[in-house]
Amino acid sequence: MEPDGSAPLLAFTAGVLIALVTAPVGVSGAVFLLPVQLSVLGVPSPAVTPTNLLYNVVAGPGALLRYRHDGSLYGPLTRRLIAGTLPGVVLGALIRVFALPGPAVFRLLVAVLLLPLGLWLIARTLRAPATPTPHEPAPRTLTLLALAVGTIGGVYGIGGGSLLGPVLVGRGMPVAQVAPAALASTFLTSLVGAGTYGLLALSGGEDIAPDWFLGLACGLGGLTGGYLGARLQPRLPEGALRLLLGTLAAAIGALYAAQALA
Repeated sequence: MEPDGSAPLLAFTAGVLIALVTAPVGVSGAVFLLPVQLSVLGVPSPAVTPTNLLYNVVAGPGALLRYRHDGSLYGPLTRRLIAGTLPGVVLGALIRVFALPGPAVFRLLVAVLLLPLGLWLIARTLRAPATPTPHEPAPRTLTLLALAVGTIGGVYGIGGGSLLGPVLVGRGMPVAQVAPAALASTFLTSLVGAGTYGLLALSGGEDIAPDWFLGLACGLGGLTGGYLGARLQPRLPEGALRLLLGTLAAAIGALYAAQALA
């Protein structure tokens, strides 16, 4: 579509507000950008997935630079998640070529996972002590989980933070430890995914291209909001962050359930 004069400002504002809320808990926010693209900005449906990937690539460094400044970006958790998501996204691209389940099945599976997980995380936070006992999964489990999430990202073009964050925090890990690692894996998964779309477009295998104009506008907003959200995180109590993550997970699950059943 040919964007009108207000579209860039709306896209930038949406990117700022979404990333400001989601970056403190390690979620890129691209899933919440989807209805904005479709209903407000008028991005056509085939172009939504690569536009979301473009948003993640442009917006991701904002929060990551702030977490790097705080010294919370580097660590074994980040390395293990990246070690799983990078080969996973390549595997997902190959699966997409040979066997791809319908998007309704995918949305229903995500809804079944995230909706009860988000509600459980909210309930657990409300009734649990303010400082739950951390229970980090074994390194092999972390890498396998990241591999699965990376594969999903490669097949369906989504970042993994919305899946990784609630699972790891639900195991008792602090949000301040999970968020930078989840965002780093989401950024790299989206970067590789966007590159895959570019190669497919060059080879003529896919007739899908992002809406570069609006994707960049959303991404620049996400870059700003992500930096501010990451800067805000240390000022928020752990309980509030866990409630926010649980609410976001439940909202994503409900959104996917509604789309799958529509």
